[in-house]
Amino acid sequence: MTALEAPRALAALDLLPAEWEQAMAELGQPAYRARQVFHALHVEGARAWEAVTTLPRTLRVELAARFPLAAPTVGARAVSVDGTVKYLLALPDGREIETVHIPDGDRVTVCVSSQAGCALACAFCATGRLGLQRNLTAGEIVEQVYVARHDDPAPNVVFMGMGEPLANYAAVVRALRLLMAPEGLHLSPRRITVSTSGLPDRIRRLAREGLGVRLAVSLHAADDATRSALMPINDRYPLRAVLEAAAEYAQLTGRRVSYEYVMLAGVNDRPQDAARLARLLPRRDAHVNLIPYNPTDAEFRGSPPETIRAFARVLAEHGVPCSVRRSRGRDVEAACGQLAGARRGAVAAVS
Repeated sequence: MTALEAPRALAALDLLPAEWEQAMAELGQPAYRARQVFHALHVEGARAWEAVTTLPRTLRVELAARFPLAAPTVGARAVSVDGTVKYLLALPDGREIETVHIPDGDRVTVCVSSQAGCALACAFCATGRLGLQRNLTAGEIVEQVYVARHDDPAPNVVFMGMGEPLANYAAVVRALRLLMAPEGLHLSPRRITVSTSGLPDRIRRLAREGLGVRLAVSLHAADDATRSALMPINDRYPLRAVLEAAAEYAQLTGRRVSYEYVMLAGVNDRPQDAARLARLLPRRDAHVNLIPYNPTDAEFRGSPPETIRAFARVLAEHGVPCSVRRSRGRDVEAACGQLAGARRGAVAAVS
């Protein structure tokens, strides 16, 4: 366990319902107080103990002393012409993360960050250039959902923002349990997707947590040489190891795995790349999401639409289901690979 993964003292938003029950018992309170507390924090959105008026004043004072109630605050937001909203959230220690609200008809998706910055240094990703600042707590993760879901009671949640979720394993699993808790949002596991660059041991561990959430694996190449050039993590965990772990996840959970593939002109978008990718993946338990690239610098260019369509045709001819993801929030730099914690001119400060 690294220093970044070392357990921290749990704050109020980190505690699970059973932990609140234990806390209430230690304080000599009845069990129903735990339900009141969890509902106030995770459904009503109380962020100050004095606001939880369902509790006796003496208990509120004691809880304030024992369980800090600090959450990220909205520092800035930007609204795209397509309705996508990007939030810049300030953490209690001054670091910043980004969260995105993505409306699509009646469907709402909230894209959350799991770390401030990222250590993986993927060549095409702006966040990787920040380096890893620290892991987020479970409370800091779930608060992003509460901030960005607006009035939607049951959004879809994707762990595809800043950071590698499985590198912050304990906090991410705790956040999943908080989001799925019947006393809170009670999100279905079908509404939650955890995206990873491919940490095989932790993919297998997640499969055994009994959560049943969806898994997305960022591939972005169909051979180890290209993938290592784009994603240095591949030197440690090559394609074969990642795909074997993903296949085990599908087998144990009954969930089809999605494979993310960002389309980079002249790098990974040739017909032979598509054919090689098709040969790598299982037909029944795989789905490929082709992602149009939103440039973060001059090093890479996105594949033209006709190239993406041709790539998709090759996959279909080989029997591999695929979708071409629509680019959302491009004008506010909210799309895949563009999340970086610096304030930009496109982000207007919230008054």
